[in-house]
Amino acid sequence: MPNATSVPQPRRVVLGSSSPARLMTLQQAGIEPDVVAPDVDESQVQRSAGGELTSELARLKGEAVLAKLGASGGLDEPLVLLACDSMLEIEGRVYGKPGTQEAAIVRWYRMRARQGLFFTGHFVALVAGPEDIRSQVRVAETGVTFADLTDAEIAAYAATGEPQKVAGGFTIDGIGGPFVTSITGDPHNVVGISLPLVRQMLLDLGVQWQSLWDLG
Repeated sequence: MPNATSVPQPRRVVLGSSSPARLMTLQQAGIEPDVVAPDVDESQVQRSAGGELTSELARLKGEAVLAKLGASGGLDEPLVLLACDSMLEIEGRVYGKPGTQEAAIVRWYRMRARQGLFFTGHFVALVAGPEDIRSQVRVAETGVTFADLTDAEIAAYAATGEPQKVAGGFTIDGIGGPFVTSITGDPHNVVGISLPLVRQMLLDLGVQWQSLWDLG
């Protein structure tokens, strides 16, 4: 691990994601990031395993945001960039956002009373300048057990519009919270960003987590 005293401790954090849940998770942890949405065609990336898929998509998103920042001169100051991608894997199949109400209903017919693995790929970069960028990609994995929902509950949940807009088709910090009976591992990961993993990745790059706090 780099010596933290020899590494510039950036104050600026960029979140390469348009996810409100990721933004709120960081804000609740004392970090106020700038948001830069990545432009990545996720349909072009095909991987059979959730960990491989999310890590590759997180890397692509992170690199896309770095390119955006570079084009606008945004890499001229020290910063930390975070980019993530999340997927749910059940019975060997990987699922992202359902997209439509009908797809959310079909998804929940498969999910109810079952266990799945929720993967989030994390891209973390320390930018000291346009030519001095160090990055890492890692994956966090959390076990999720779903309640045995009735057809009426599934239809009502899908009608709220929430499940079709989130990875895996569920939340634990929203309307879908009562439909998750247990979590094995980091619960933040299911929201879309594993704070303990990001902290460790930053430490490995020489950045102290507390140096990023904005508690004013």
